[in-house]
Amino acid sequence: MRTLLIAFGISALIVGSAANAQGTPVFAGTWELNTEKGENLGMVAALKETLVISQTAEQITLDFSDTFQGNTTTRQVNYDLSGEPVINYAAMGERGETVSKWVDNALVTTWTSEGAVAGTEVVRTETRSLSDDGEVMTAATARGERPAMVLVYEKQ
Repeated sequence: MRTLLIAFGISALIVGSAANAQGTPVFAGTWELNTEKGENLGMVAALKETLVISQTAEQITLDFSDTFQGNTTTRQVNYDLSGEPVINYAAMGERGETVSKWVDNALVTTWTSEGAVAGTEVVRTETRSLSDDGEVMTAATARGERPAMVLVYEKQ
């Protein structure tokens, strides 16, 4: 019986350590958009984007630098990791409320903004995840029934 309890205790430690080793994904770092690996990009395929991410236990900050048709723009997006709503501005300048939460090993952020028709809303869901080696970040954004736009970033 004692041997069984010891074996059970060791197994629990191993499983607990493996789960803790996976932990929360760390997106912090500098990333370059690789449009050749993305999906459903439309005009985004012509974009050159560098993304610098800083991350704490409470917040993720994304600093974008985009070059499109010779013009460079910057913007910052902040995600509250406690699930509190935050006002952010999307790439085309539209104001939206974002709510972020961890789902498994992905950060899922819901963007809600005013629709083009008075009294309507547009809701899109962004799912950000890392490859097993942490060198590739994928951000898939879905709106309604449309296929998701998938952005693929490579760590620099």
